[in-house]
Amino acid sequence: MSFVLVSGASGYIAQHTIRILLAKGYKVIGTVRTQEKADSVARLFNNDNLALELVPELADIDAFDHVFEKYNTQIKHVIHTASPVRYNMTDFENEMLLPAINGTKSVLESIKKFSADSVETVVYTSSISALANPAGIFEPETTLTEESWNPDTWEDAIKDVRSAYFGSKTFAERSTWQFIEENRDQVKFQLTTICPGYVLGPQAFDENAKGHLCYSGELVNGILTSKPGDTIDQHLAGAFIDVRDVARAHVLPLEDHRFANQRLVLMNKRFALQDVADYISGNFPELKGKISVGVPGSGADTVETTSKYDNSKTRELLGFDFVPFEKSVTDSVDQILAANKE
Repeated sequence: MSFVLVSGASGYIAQHTIRILLAKGYKVIGTVRTQEKADSVARLFNNDNLALELVPELADIDAFDHVFEKYNTQIKHVIHTASPVRYNMTDFENEMLLPAINGTKSVLESIKKFSADSVETVVYTSSISALANPAGIFEPETTLTEESWNPDTWEDAIKDVRSAYFGSKTFAERSTWQFIEENRDQVKFQLTTICPGYVLGPQAFDENAKGHLCYSGELVNGILTSKPGDTIDQHLAGAFIDVRDVARAHVLPLEDHRFANQRLVLMNKRFALQDVADYISGNFPELKGKISVGVPGSGADTVETTSKYDNSKTRELLGFDFVPFEKSVTDSVDQILAANKE
């Protein structure tokens, strides 16, 4: 018997990924931080092929040891979507950068200790934020690709919260590639890193669309819960990708060796938050007069202030068409409205 371990199993991307894995017949070990989350995930999936284990603190260097020691050589693939959560940070180095790096190293070190001979594939969830620094995603003359990296130094990354977030994604992903270089004689797994942009689309389960959602989910939900006249952020813009495409991209490396040692940039098109508002206003007449419309039509100008992307290498590897922006927003809105009906 062999398993796929998916860390952060209560997360937005992870739940879509687990759904695909279970549908394909994989046996899955999901890790979550609390028993409450374990109970919730178990109830939602209701599948005997899903086992759940607690990993309360990702940043502890031995955080995953007990899981890998328990399942040992039964673990064949690892999909690492989890990242340490910190709120109200003031010490960016110790509360964001180091936990992100250590949270990545912890799972890799556990593989080396207990499952070096069995783990064949590691898929690591990075971010498009690892491609550039905060200023670098707003350079219209720049084209970001699978080869692009955030150039910020450690000192740059601890200046402010936005730089720290971008830096945490960058240094954590770099640490995965560094681990491979330093331990190639001790582990046999192939690494694929995945760098998504803003991830939109429905939750894996309808009940998860109630109330406050994750950050990317709130991009749509925030408009649906707005009031006429509320401000819509005219500076928020970047790369869009649907969560279902992100999940598919996490599973393919388990089945196709072409993904070995590849870095995937997941973006379908550039968008602005105003584009989301415009689409909702134009396609959900029942919301007319009930929500903010922002500054209609201004999204195109905002998009032109952002960097361009060329992820043709990723698209060729994946070999499937991405979910369109319009379907992604429609499915999210339909789900949120249905889930919050009284």
